[in-house]
Amino acid sequence: MPPSDTCSSIAETMGNVGQQPNSSKGLPQHFSFATLAASASPSTIPPMPSFSKSESQSTPSSLSLELASGSIIHRPDWVEYLSGGGAAFVNIVMTFPLNKVLFRQQLHGIRAKKALRQINREGLHNIYRGVLPPLLQKTCSVSVMFGAYEQFSRIFKSQFPSLNPIVILCLAGLLSGSCEALLAPFERVQTLLQDHRNENKFRNTHHALRTIYSLGIRECYRGLTAVLLRNGPSNVFFFSLRGKVRSALPEQKTDTGMVVNDFISGAILGAILSTAWFPVNVVKTRMQSKVGGEFRSFVYVFRQIYAERGYRWRAMFFGVHLNFTRALISWGIINASYEILKTSFQSWSS
Repeated sequence: MPPSDTCSSIAETMGNVGQQPNSSKGLPQHFSFATLAASASPSTIPPMPSFSKSESQSTPSSLSLELASGSIIHRPDWVEYLSGGGAAFVNIVMTFPLNKVLFRQQLHGIRAKKALRQINREGLHNIYRGVLPPLLQKTCSVSVMFGAYEQFSRIFKSQFPSLNPIVILCLAGLLSGSCEALLAPFERVQTLLQDHRNENKFRNTHHALRTIYSLGIRECYRGLTAVLLRNGPSNVFFFSLRGKVRSALPEQKTDTGMVVNDFISGAILGAILSTAWFPVNVVKTRMQSKVGGEFRSFVYVFRQIYAERGYRWRAMFFGVHLNFTRALISWGIINASYEILKTSFQSWSS
């Protein structure tokens, strides 16, 4: 092949790839961009990648689970946490006075009339004394109850898809109840402030919390065993029966009717479970009402109270009627408020 033909061939080849041939002296040779453009065909130009809206923008639901190097990253759903907290806030503000009467019955084993007389002597201006601890505790507790349960359920379903749904429900309920128990110091302070014997010992929530904290972190969690025995199992029953009770009610097509069904299903479950675990709450209240001194086991305190009340099982249920009424109202409000807030937040976020 003649040298001139060889150079032309090399120039044409190098032009197709956008590079310049070198001369024998190592200097770049000049070539025309027009020639380069003419030599380029549509088939030689790689197509630009196209991105659809669904591919370029991730939705909030798609962000809850991300695959990264074969592992699944779980992000909490703030809607469930916020809805649970908001529902508990509404409930506490509405039912605190009733709960205060019930507390006196649990602690002292007295009738409702005597508990009401105690509160009346203290004055109506003190009716909401001690509301801050349950407001903080219950708001955070119910928030964790609903949010953590849904979160643990999603984790188990994605990581262990072959696991029995009943096992997943039980594990998620127990774990969410255990997470709630981390907030036991708020419940502990609430017990101290509502006990009339401590009326002159603690000025407010901060003073009570500072006092028990000065005795050690263990003092803050006095009665933790009773809290765990109550939270975990009751959560399992609540979440396993919640949907079944609601589906057993007459179907409603209006928003008001659905709210009523949510209230009824929550009220029925809350009243039954609260009554079943009432003796556990009695023991918890006694354990948490003590400041300092020896730590007694759940069984020891139970036997002590049982002996004090004449070994009568019925006496362990002093205040159960008022507790049933309170739970009926409280859990009806919580369940209905949770569904309303959850629907509103989901609509707003979408």
